[in-house]
Amino acid sequence: MINRIVAVAALVPAMLGATAANVPAQSAPKTSAVVTLTYDASGAGKWADAIKKSAENWNNAVHNVHLQPASSAASADFVYKETNGWPQSTLGPIFPGGRGEVQLGQEAVNEGYDLARVATHETGHILGLPDDYEGPCSEIMSGHGPGPSCTNDKPDATEAAQVDQNYARGASGAQLKDRQVVVDIWRGAPALAPSH
Repeated sequence: MINRIVAVAALVPAMLGATAANVPAQSAPKTSAVVTLTYDASGAGKWADAIKKSAENWNNAVHNVHLQPASSAASADFVYKETNGWPQSTLGPIFPGGRGEVQLGQEAVNEGYDLARVATHETGHILGLPDDYEGPCSEIMSGHGPGPSCTNDKPDATEAAQVDQNYARGASGAQLKDRQVVVDIWRGAPALAPSH
């Protein structure tokens, strides 16, 4: 009888048409070996404090991956660069030995967007999160959607859970795939371009 009750309870959300978006965020299982990703910010200019804050925000939110500065640019798993264009990032998840890049573009700053929010959002792409411009300010991956008045620079619980899931198998979870670059043109629709 108990098995039948459990089975029916498991089917109720499916029968009601519940979607993954309606399910509350749950923490991904902690991996036995935390994946450490190193980054280089030597080419990031005025973005240095925002990058430090971004790493702190992600490290405080997730369990299965840890971001830390690399000992050298050549040894970094991903790099931050200051540019004159729009922000863009390699879409991950990036694993050790990966070659990701985050371009922190001045045009977003010119439009009034918060540096720490932009850096944390772009780092979210490195960690494997796509854009969700329809989301609220509380979602870091909503990016420019809520407008420049949104200065939240912390990922929410759902985003943190997805990143933990991306790294739940440790470094053995790395899957080779074609890398894409997400270009966050913050006054229009994002462009997706293949990375070479």
